[in-house]
Amino acid sequence: MKRFLILLIFLIFFNAAAAMAERLTVIKPVANIRSGPGSKYDILWKVEKYYPIFVIEKKGPWYHFKDFEDDKGWVHKSLVKKMDSVITKKDMCNIRSGPGTGNKILFTVERGIPFKVIKRRGHWLHIEHADKDKGWIHDSLVW
Repeated sequence: MKRFLILLIFLIFFNAAAAMAERLTVIKPVANIRSGPGSKYDILWKVEKYYPIFVIEKKGPWYHFKDFEDDKGWVHKSLVKKMDSVITKKDMCNIRSGPGTGNKILFTVERGIPFKVIKRRGHWLHIEHADKDKGWIHDSLVW
C-alpha cells in the first residue's frame, strides 16, 4: 500500500509539472534573453525569430525557459507564442527541395538556426527561416 501511495504522489506531481511545461517560439525579429524576470536584468544573449524555448517557470509577464542547449534565461511573454518551430542541433544540416535524401540540397545551415515548421511528412519537416528561405529537413537534425 505504501508503494502505491508513493507511486500515486509521483504521478500526480509529474502530470502537474508536465501540464505547466510549455514549448513556445520567439515571434519578433530579435528577442533579448535576460538573467531575471524584468527589463532591469542583464541581457545574457539575443535570439532571432522562430527560436524555440521550453518554459519552466512563469513570473508575471516573464517566462523562465531552457533552450536546445539547456541554457536558461528569461523572456517577456509579448515576444513569444505557441507555434511549431525547431532549431538545428547538428553542424552542417542539408535543407532539401523535398522530403527525402534523394531530393536536391537547396542550402546548408550550421547548428543553432531556428525555423518555423510549415508541415510534417513522416520524419521530414517543411521549414521556413525568418528570411523566407524554405526547404525540408529530417527531424533527427533538429530540437
